[in-house]
Amino acid sequence: MQASATPTGTAVLDLHVAELRQLFNSMDPAPFRQRDLDAKAQAYIVDWAQEVPAGRPLELVVHVGAEAVAPSDAAMLKDAVDEYFRQRALATWRGLRKLFRTGRISLLIGVLFVGTAAVVGESIASFVSKGRYATLIHDSLVIGAWVALWRPMEIFLYDWWPVRTEARLFERLSRIDVRLISAGGTEASA
Repeated sequence: MQASATPTGTAVLDLHVAELRQLFNSMDPAPFRQRDLDAKAQAYIVDWAQEVPAGRPLELVVHVGAEAVAPSDAAMLKDAVDEYFRQRALATWRGLRKLFRTGRISLLIGVLFVGTAAVVGESIASFVSKGRYATLIHDSLVIGAWVALWRPMEIFLYDWWPVRTEARLFERLSRIDVRLISAGGTEASA
């Protein structure tokens, strides 16, 4: 496995396998076009793509130990890689929508809790005769209320960025160019 670049600026990842099926999850019973990629192959491709600047085109060149490869093999591999990463992108976008939904619900709960804590804190403070204790109770409730807003703020300020970045990377990988090259030098492109 090695990475390189072409004169056109395309980032190229060269993978060497004995058989084409090594790229696929052996436990997945689906046909190759619908089969998941092998976890190690997928992780390597994703790690490599993360290092390539966003504007650069990507190409995956698979060197197969077999003597000959057919254009149908290249088309099948291209379809399988595209579909795998397209499905990963869709799942990641769904996860982001779910995260935002959780954030909205958490924010609503947090804001209601802030309001309730402020009212309860004022009420308790008015019944306590000593000023220091009233301030302590009131401030404790206000601090607790603001802590209730911690998670929604974390979601809306920080948590969604990496999820969106991952979804965009998967979308980019779903459009990767794929070429197959056999040990005998025969090349097939999708």
